[in-house]
Amino acid sequence: MSFLAARSDFSYRSPQATLKADCVNKPFVQRCHELETVIEEFPAKELHGIFPWLVESIFGSLDGIIVGWNLRCLQGRTNPTEYSVALDFLDPSGPMMKLVYKLQAEEYRYDFPVSYLPGPVKASIQEQVLPECSLYHNKVQFPSSGGLGLNLALNPFEYYMFYFAISLITQKNSPITHHVSPSNSAYFILVDTYLKCFLPTEGSVLPPPSSNPGGAIPSPTPRSPAVPFTSYGMHHTSLLKRHIAHQPSVNADPASQEIWRSETLLQIFVEMWLHHYSLEMYQKMQSPHVKESFKPTEEHVLVVRLLVKHLHAFSNSLKPEPLSPSAHSHTASPLEEFKRVVIPRFVQQKLYIFLQHCFGHWPLDASFRAVLEMWLSYLQPWRYAPEKPPQSAEPLPRSVSEKWAAFIQENLLMYTKLFVGFLNRALRTDLVSPKNALMVFRVAKVFAQPNLAEMILKGEQLFLEPELVIPHRQHRLFMTPTLGGSFFSSWPPTITDASFKVKSHVYSLEGQDFQYKQMFGAEVRNLVLKLAQLICQAQQTAKSISDHSAETLASQSFFSWFRFTPSDMNGSYTGNDLDEIGQDSIKKTDEYLEKALEYLCQIFKLNEAQLTQMMMKCGTAQDENGKKQLPDCIESEDGLILTPLGRYQIINGLRRFEVQYQGDTELQPIRSYENATLVRLLFRLSSALNQRFADQMEVLCSREDFIGKLCRYHLINPHLAQKTRYIPMSKDRTSHNWGPRISLRFLASYRTLTSLLMIYFIASWFCIGPVGCTFIILFGYFLYAILMTFFSEGWKPHQH
Repeated sequence: MSFLAARSDFSYRSPQATLKADCVNKPFVQRCHELETVIEEFPAKELHGIFPWLVESIFGSLDGIIVGWNLRCLQGRTNPTEYSVALDFLDPSGPMMKLVYKLQAEEYRYDFPVSYLPGPVKASIQEQVLPECSLYHNKVQFPSSGGLGLNLALNPFEYYMFYFAISLITQKNSPITHHVSPSNSAYFILVDTYLKCFLPTEGSVLPPPSSNPGGAIPSPTPRSPAVPFTSYGMHHTSLLKRHIAHQPSVNADPASQEIWRSETLLQIFVEMWLHHYSLEMYQKMQSPHVKESFKPTEEHVLVVRLLVKHLHAFSNSLKPEPLSPSAHSHTASPLEEFKRVVIPRFVQQKLYIFLQHCFGHWPLDASFRAVLEMWLSYLQPWRYAPEKPPQSAEPLPRSVSEKWAAFIQENLLMYTKLFVGFLNRALRTDLVSPKNALMVFRVAKVFAQPNLAEMILKGEQLFLEPELVIPHRQHRLFMTPTLGGSFFSSWPPTITDASFKVKSHVYSLEGQDFQYKQMFGAEVRNLVLKLAQLICQAQQTAKSISDHSAETLASQSFFSWFRFTPSDMNGSYTGNDLDEIGQDSIKKTDEYLEKALEYLCQIFKLNEAQLTQMMMKCGTAQDENGKKQLPDCIESEDGLILTPLGRYQIINGLRRFEVQYQGDTELQPIRSYENATLVRLLFRLSSALNQRFADQMEVLCSREDFIGKLCRYHLINPHLAQKTRYIPMSKDRTSHNWGPRISLRFLASYRTLTSLLMIYFIASWFCIGPVGCTFIILFGYFLYAILMTFFSEGWKPHQH
């Protein structure tokens, strides 16, 4: 049954029941086309009942059980038809938005549960404290008798955008059957489309499509609060909404409607994506005993970065100020004024706290790159300025213009404290990994841009200036510039004192008792020196791995299969997981670290003498072969003791001891290259022979003639004392002398067995039987043993 045919049957069957039935039975593309027809043909009164169900069926349920269209996993590469249809349907000028505006004209309201709001907002509303953001003002309602929980009464535009924004959070655990690139998903593209439409960098916001030409679309009107709230902070009712409340239609004031939609969209995105940690919660988070309630995903961070980049472009598209201040007050449009304050007023505080959380709680792996790039995007608004850099023959880095000094000063903590946070992360990561080395390189390159370090230093100097006597200057609420209220809310008086602006920014984010750590102070400089030392060590380690890999490759040959003895019988581990990164990756690592070290020297003006001293210190850790590096340790009466640096090196795989098996070699754990049954049988046979002929072997090995030397070469396996310098062992540990004995365990090695089978197989080609072949093998090995007895220095033990 089509929707048009079903229209006459609505007295017997609700439109929601019809849509639900067709949602199950019809293909996706057909459903969208018929939904478009229903939206065009049906009046708002009948569409009002299906709107919440339709929104949930698209974006999924708030509890994550209903996945909806799964826009996060919908990509043009894998599902081109559905991808195109979904984007057209949800486009700002598409059918779904037409439905939103049609319902907006009738002033319908929809309940959104407070329990699904971000943590700080939910806690505040449940405690009957009105959040600072004007988005929640006059919307909180008590449940009806027998109802459950508080709700927000939202207009259709707000309801739609709430669901769209929060679906990034609620649907993060939805099943993904194939690899999905977040930046190519339908959700990511829609976020970009909505930002470009409602926060345009050129021109004005397009007027809403009206299915009723000439008809007025009323804007939201204030609702009387259903519960008395005590507001914290300095919130003010939006002047825009007070202005609209006295108008019958927004069409009478297009600029107000333009700003209302832009402001609402931005507030919803910021609240849903960033406001998961309040200032109070952030300060509690400094305690290691506090458990985190929300963990952002990499996809979440990528979407926030898209928002940050667009807001920079939106803010930088502000028209130049006129020369006359009076002319500015009369000619500037509301959208232009909105651009002027959009970042400090709506984004700065919540983004700072969000980044602080990520820097302190994100895993120490390569996925942190998403957080890093989002942070670096916020720090470089000049990258999104409309002016083009001058073309030059030499690819020199572009100097940061002095016009950005105000932005840097008013975002000082974004540069300094988060840089210190990154240093602390970098000191705990394995810089031999190319991905980790790249992150250090990216940060160093950004902060090394000409003139940037000087402007950051100037901002620190302004903050450290002595306090001036200004009445009520220490009042925290007065100093808070980012209350998250409406754009048209009342503003504090303009502050001309640059030092006061910086202090206001720092204290509003961290509190009056904050102890500022200077980025160019002695403490942070010592951290940079430690990082430089770690970079030098990582370069040495990468070189060592590269040399080891080259030697291993050169030493491998087909004839190595014919050795009787496995190379790892004594239990030492000589490999490293980093061996698998390849020569190209090691080369990249070296390039990244070398450039990062160069940039750090530029930023903090490190001299060559300090670097030479660090390089020499790194070089002294190598042994006489110049290849193996020991962890940093000191000699004591009890042997080697690891220093904190040495423990760090071991934890991150930068250094290691050559740990040797110190017990009876016959009782080592069975290896993967050995046959367990043969190991046990051969051990029993060897034990029986050793017990039966122990005295005779002792006598033979005590002789000083050639027979004695030959027996000692085969039967004695003394303690490997020459390798104890690579082992963190106590000096008073007693070494065991196991005496002469026979060991047949080497015959249980798969490589030995394979080699013997190949020899027997080749011998059969020359018509040599098993008995004859065995005799030849024993005779050949006897000659080899005689030669080794004559020419081996120090009578090295024969290792099986």
